[in-house]
Amino acid sequence: MANISENPVQGLVLAEEYIERARALAKKNKRTILAIAGAPGSGKSTVARLLHEALKEISMIVPMDGYHLSNKELERLGRKERKGAPDTFDVWGYKSLIERLKNQQENEIIYAPEFYRTIEEPIAGSIPVFEDIPLIITEGNYLLLSQGKWQTLASIFDERWFVTAPVAERQQRLIDRHCYFGRSEEDAKAWVAHTDEPNAQLIEQHKQNVDLDIEWRNI
Repeated sequence: MANISENPVQGLVLAEEYIERARALAKKNKRTILAIAGAPGSGKSTVARLLHEALKEISMIVPMDGYHLSNKELERLGRKERKGAPDTFDVWGYKSLIERLKNQQENEIIYAPEFYRTIEEPIAGSIPVFEDIPLIITEGNYLLLSQGKWQTLASIFDERWFVTAPVAERQQRLIDRHCYFGRSEEDAKAWVAHTDEPNAQLIEQHKQNVDLDIEWRNI
C-alpha cells in the first residue's frame, strides 16, 4: 500500500506516481472514468482535487455527492437522520450520468449536479462537462461498494482507487468538518459515532475491484 505524505513547505503533495498513472489513463483513445472511493473523512476528495490540479487541462471532477437525495425527500422516506448512508443517494441517477459521460457526443455539454455543504443540498446543472476532456475523476463513498445497487457501478469505471486513513485521524477530520458547517462539538461527535463511522466500516469491509490502494497520512 502506497503512502501520500505532506510537504511541510508547499503543503499537501500528491505522489508523482499517481499523477503519472492518471495521465496515462487520459492518453487512451476514449473518455476514461477514474473512480476514487473511500470512507467519510478518508481524504478521497483531497486526492481527487490534487490530481485535478496537477492535470487541470485534461481532467474534470464529477463527485458522487451531487446525487444526495434532497432533505425534503429524506424526510418523506424517514431517512434524514441517516443522511449519508448508502440508501440516501440516487444511485441510478448517478450511474446514468457516468454512462452518459463515457459516451459523450461531439459538441455535447453534459451538466452534473453538485452538493453544497453550506445548504446541505445538491443543485442540478452545476458542473458543465465538455466532450474534449479525456479524464473524468469521480469520487465518493460508495463507488466500490459490493452491496445493493452500488455493486453495479464498479464495472463501468475504467480504473478504481481506494483511499484509507487511520481511524482517529479520519474521525477527527469529520468532527472538525461538521463543526465548521454549524454543528456543536457534541452533535458532531454523536453524528460521527452513530452515522459516519458505521458507514465507514461498511465501505472499508465491502469494497470491490480495487486497482490501487492509497493510504493517506498526516493531512
